[in-house]
Amino acid sequence: MYLLLVILMVIASILMCFIVLIQNSKGGGLSSGFSSSNQIMGVRKTTDFLEKATWGLAIFMVVASICSAYVMPSNVAKDESAILQQAEKEEATNPYNIPAGTAAPKATTTTTLPADSAK
Repeated sequence: MYLLLVILMVIASILMCFIVLIQNSKGGGLSSGFSSSNQIMGVRKTTDFLEKATWGLAIFMVVASICSAYVMPSNVAKDESAILQQAEKEEATNPYNIPAGTAAPKATTTTTLPADSAK
């Protein structure tokens, strides 16, 4: 259900982009170039249809967003966040994580020369 809502929201957002670009703005828009659609429905009816389509898509996107928040899959079995689990795992495996009061291990330094450089 969640995946279906996400797909529908993506389609609605793409349609919303196209409809907003087609709308007639104050200075004229792309809808003024569609002379065939203006002859069929008239200039005013084209504007009304585009405005209603914009509002309808906007309302659909808001409702779909709210619905997707309720049907979003969640991990009920896990009480902790993934970041906290990763931090605990790194804390357990970190060799430099020394408890307070213990001495740090001494670094061993060996100075061995390679056989070629000894000549």
